[in-house]
Amino acid sequence: MAADLRLRRAFPAPVDQVWQGLTDQAALAQWFWPARFGTVAEVDLRTGGRFRIDGTAGGIAVSGRYVAIERPSRLSFTWIWDGKPEETLVTAELAPAGPGTELNLTHEGFADETERDEHVVGWTDCLDRLPAWLASPGIFSG
Repeated sequence: MAADLRLRRAFPAPVDQVWQGLTDQAALAQWFWPARFGTVAEVDLRTGGRFRIDGTAGGIAVSGRYVAIERPSRLSFTWIWDGKPEETLVTAELAPAGPGTELNLTHEGFADETERDEHVVGWTDCLDRLPAWLASPGIFSG
């Protein structure tokens, strides 16, 4: 039985800035995994383009391809951990919420609830680091 996850988060930043955080390789390298992981990100932001986020010092890496890009409101991409055959699908939907942004994240296609629950923890940890990046002076290139 497949299991999906859904997370909703509010960020005190405009939609374009949150979009940049999710799609810019320098931004992803700065916030996605802890700095001690020495994270490097590669992004080819176009439908069919690939991405890779590699936290070599943390022993983790994920990659995939972009399935749908509707700047700045919807981003959908496949998700494959290095060394694992399973491919899942992530969709991030952004909407203005007052002066900030609401993010609705869906991650679909887990084989079971245990795998889904592990990703809930992972996504929560990652998204907890995004506000610090959003608040950093000079990060937003508009």
